[in-house]
Amino acid sequence: MTKHIGTWALVRVEAVDANGELTTPPFGRGNFIGRVVLTAEGRLSAAITDARLEIPDGETRDYSCYTGLYTFDGKTLITKVDACSDPARMGTEQIRDVTFEDDLMVLRPPLQAYGDKPAERRTLWWEKLSDV
Repeated sequence: MTKHIGTWALVRVEAVDANGELTTPPFGRGNFIGRVVLTAEGRLSAAITDARLEIPDGETRDYSCYTGLYTFDGKTLITKVDACSDPARMGTEQIRDVTFEDDLMVLRPPLQAYGDKPAERRTLWWEKLSDV
C-alpha cells in the first residue's frame, strides 16, 4: 500500500454545494498550481494556489497549504496539522477520502466551509510526478 507515496500535481478540481449542485471551481477556475508530497516516513506537505496573473475586482486569490504527520489505511488519509496557512487548521486532523482512478489519486475532503464561502464538497484529482 505505497501507491500514494510521492510528489503529486493537481490536475483538476470540482466543488459542489450542500445540495450537490456544482459551484464555481476554487483556486482560479481551473488556473491553479497544486502540489502534495507524501513521504514513506509519514509526512504530508500540500499547497494549492490560484495561479491567475490578475484577480478580478471583488475576488481574492485562493491559497491553502498545510503539513503534518499522516496515516493512510488505503481509503482514508488523516493528517495531523502542525503548520498551515490558515490558523484555524493548526492542530486539527484533515481527513480526506482517497480513491485511485487510473493513474490519478482523488482526494475528497468532507463538506465544509472555506473562509467566508458557503460549505462545499471539493474533489481534487492529482497526477503523480515522482515516487519521492
